[in-house]
Amino acid sequence: MAHAPHQEAHASAHAAHPEESFFKKYFLSTDHKIIALQYMFTGMALAMIGAFMAYVFRMQLAFPGRPVPGFGMVSPGQYNALITNHGSIMIFWVAMPVLIAGFGNFLIPLMIGADDMVFPRINRLSYQIFLLSALVLVTSLFVQNGGFGGAWTAYPPLSANGKYNLTPVGATLWVLAVALEFVAFLLGGINFIVTSMNSRAKGMRAFDVPIVVWTIVIASILFMASVGPLIAGAVMLLFDQTLGTSFFNPNRGGDPILWQHLFWFFGHPEVYVVLLPAVGIVAEVMCVFARKKLFAYKTVIFTLIATGVLSFFVWAHHQFVAGIDPRMANVFTVTTVLISIPIAEMCFCYIATLYGGSITLSTPMLWALAFVAEFLIGGVTGIYLGASGLDIFFHDTYFVVAHFHYTFFPIAIIGTLAGITFWYPKMFGRYLSDFWGKVHFWGTIIPFNGIFIPLFITGAAGEHRRIYDYTHFPELATPELHFLRVFATVSLLVMLAFQPVFLINFIGSMFRGKKAERNPWRSTTLEWTTASPPPHGNWTDYPQVYRGPYEYGVPGRAEDYWPQNLKD
Repeated sequence: MAHAPHQEAHASAHAAHPEESFFKKYFLSTDHKIIALQYMFTGMALAMIGAFMAYVFRMQLAFPGRPVPGFGMVSPGQYNALITNHGSIMIFWVAMPVLIAGFGNFLIPLMIGADDMVFPRINRLSYQIFLLSALVLVTSLFVQNGGFGGAWTAYPPLSANGKYNLTPVGATLWVLAVALEFVAFLLGGINFIVTSMNSRAKGMRAFDVPIVVWTIVIASILFMASVGPLIAGAVMLLFDQTLGTSFFNPNRGGDPILWQHLFWFFGHPEVYVVLLPAVGIVAEVMCVFARKKLFAYKTVIFTLIATGVLSFFVWAHHQFVAGIDPRMANVFTVTTVLISIPIAEMCFCYIATLYGGSITLSTPMLWALAFVAEFLIGGVTGIYLGASGLDIFFHDTYFVVAHFHYTFFPIAIIGTLAGITFWYPKMFGRYLSDFWGKVHFWGTIIPFNGIFIPLFITGAAGEHRRIYDYTHFPELATPELHFLRVFATVSLLVMLAFQPVFLINFIGSMFRGKKAERNPWRSTTLEWTTASPPPHGNWTDYPQVYRGPYEYGVPGRAEDYWPQNLKD
């Protein structure tokens, strides 16, 4: 990261921030904070759609042949569309916009002492394109034959031929929506990287930057480096769907396995694209509520970089059953095991941060601790799937589904909620209810485990995924385990029943929550030195940085925290 520009450059930029009308402020804003909230609220709206889809197909699996309350009878085509769009929405339209674009937009300028993003109009354009992609995706659910039903991985020939997936229009709109979303995040990533490198406060060196900014910048670089092949593949898939080309048609010289390589070369780094911001959020929360410096700060940064590099060398572990050379399968088994080492190292650094700390079990801290605990389950079960011999059995079973959700739910939901509950006072100038926050926490975490622990058992018994009614396949039905499907579905219903608690707390606290001061958590990073919520332009006087971001419990000081902007 390069050194920051001079204070005078900041001041001239600040002078360019006139007062805005209500419409321009909230609908056509170039203010990074408003754009962050736009991303967050859009992601939350899409999360509700994705959650409803999960409710419908879990009810179908538990009670096949019965109408689902609020939906009706579920046909095989509708089931395929539901699981396809649930996965797509939660990954591309919830995790990415909230964790990267939402928190990235809100936090980066505030944490580095800048007044806004370097390219504010590009920032606005990135959200507008993202919103268009979300509208295209939602529209695809209502076209003739319904939404795309070829799974979120979109493997051809199922995805490339409307005769196979039975949703030709929905499939094309799905590809278009994904392409638009990628364009939006390419534009956003440029802003995050350039702003972090060129707009830091006076005195802020690279290793004075908070860890969450590092994680978002590294995630943006990963995304930009990996998405190119998938964009090319998406164009080829779109041509196969609409122009009759045969990039993935083996009968005419194409190769369907090519799509798997293009998709997973992006798809596995994508896991780390959303993981790293969540990891950064958790680190910020733990340091504040353990009142300790982040253990091995520089080591964690180098570990994040190593994780990003290794993520480009593990993609083919998704293809052990796709006919790849067994000798190459051995190579990707080794790289898959290797990438668990830096992730484990990060987890141990976080545990070391907690060790000996003065821990406060606030709502954000509960989410942060849950992130580590639940993600470790996902990581450990991933070791089994990384072994090519075991994967041949586990592939396309509910063991994979359970593993993936123990990886992705901590990222997309637990990490997000840790961040929202932590920075809510800064975003809205008011506190969330801690009591109702903890009610929501336990009402989410306990049922989450009730959903997916049973699926490890059914998956180990060979239960195949993507079957909408097991009574049609007696040899796969495992009727003795059907009670676990019911248990998982009931657990989902319980978890969904607790989500209105969060929504009421979130919305109600904007108007009736206790007003928050500038630094309610007694934190050390720069975002807590400005007003809550920050004004347009963020600062009246730009901060200057004198030390690193996690100076807690420094001997000889009256307070147990030492903000970055305070002189010695």
